[in-house]
Amino acid sequence: MADHFERVKEYIVDLGFSIDEEIADEEIIIINDEERGIHQLVIDCEDDLLVLEQLILKFQGEVPTTVYRRLLQMNRSFVFGAFVLNEEGDTLLYRNTLALDNLDLNELETTINALSLGLAENGDELLGFVAGE
Repeated sequence: MADHFERVKEYIVDLGFSIDEEIADEEIIIINDEERGIHQLVIDCEDDLLVLEQLILKFQGEVPTTVYRRLLQMNRSFVFGAFVLNEEGDTLLYRNTLALDNLDLNELETTINALSLGLAENGDELLGFVAGE
């Protein structure tokens, strides 16, 4: 699996990102690109899968069911990945899982671009969820 990890790191650099943190023994890298809305994007080589995950926001208090419905509607516009909740239901994340065996540069780039686009299109509304609007 180390060869997958090295290939993913090469792709990230080829896409113009710098690797801000690397946890080699767990095959995890973390990248940032403020202009594109990428903040602490965790890229994790898990066996034969590549998992990309970024914290979007933490909910305060009880979350109305209308918020969950709206998040599902937002997911419809994603080309890759989706907004997901953590186990406790109090944290919104972006997540996508890709097969490492046939991963190519375009697939990884599209996943990261989907996150950027999703945040650009829905950022104000997402912030409103935290503000209680």
